[in-house]
Amino acid sequence: MESHIELLGLKAEDKVTNFKGVITSISFDLYGCIQAIITPAVDDKGETKDSKWFDVTRLTITDPTPVMKQPNFKKGYISTGRKGASDKPMSEKT
Repeated sequence: MESHIELLGLKAEDKVTNFKGVITSISFDLYGCIQAIITPAVDDKGETKDSKWFDVTRLTITDPTPVMKQPNFKKGYISTGRKGASDKPMSEKT
């Protein structure tokens, strides 16, 4: 893996709690911690459950194929801050 950003969209499981889902956000803090939010799948009743933060060192990638195309953070609207969170990353043509 070239960078932690490439974890976005991958299915993962926490080694300690067995919490499973898709990595939907990555955080880098001033003290060197790198954490990821795992968002679980919708349950049998169609309800969403809370996402949870985990240190990336605790995660096992369970599927190396992203669930959707990752945004281009290096150029285009996203990199310049001109694209809102409600816009779908796959719609970008840059």
